[in-house]
Amino acid sequence: MPAMSDILLRVGRLNYVWTNTESLLIYIIAHLLNVEKDAAIIVFLTLNTTRARIDLVERLAKLSSTPAEDSRAVLALMGRLKRESKMRNKYNHCIYSFDENGEISSTQLMRLVEDDRHVKYGKVEQLDLREIERLENSIKEIVEISKALWIFIRASPRFHDEL
Repeated sequence: MPAMSDILLRVGRLNYVWTNTESLLIYIIAHLLNVEKDAAIIVFLTLNTTRARIDLVERLAKLSSTPAEDSRAVLALMGRLKRESKMRNKYNHCIYSFDENGEISSTQLMRLVEDDRHVKYGKVEQLDLREIERLENSIKEIVEISKALWIFIRASPRFHDEL
């Protein structure tokens, strides 16, 4: 079982890379809406969830006025970001269970799942070495998404003078 400090360090890194990557959506919004960065910041901050921000970017990318190459690139990047958001959401919205030594042993999701007859909550998942590897891979993928977003942003004629 990994030490609590190792887990918390990874969760902190996950949040750090996620926040930095999500903030790049400001530039994507500015590019797709053809507005100044200040206006895109207002739009970004008005939408107070990651899901809403990604939905907006995807919808803008799907507009007929968006060049097909931009649309393909943005939609592919948003797909990757959405996949990684599951890991980020898991660690930001779970509670932790501890073993007899006070180390984190598992996560419990605080989400309801219901069918016709039952309501369940709190899917429990072990926080073992395999899960730590998944967490590390997610962090690496988010960093790669960030790099790809920067490549897209730097290619935008809107930001040549700003960057």
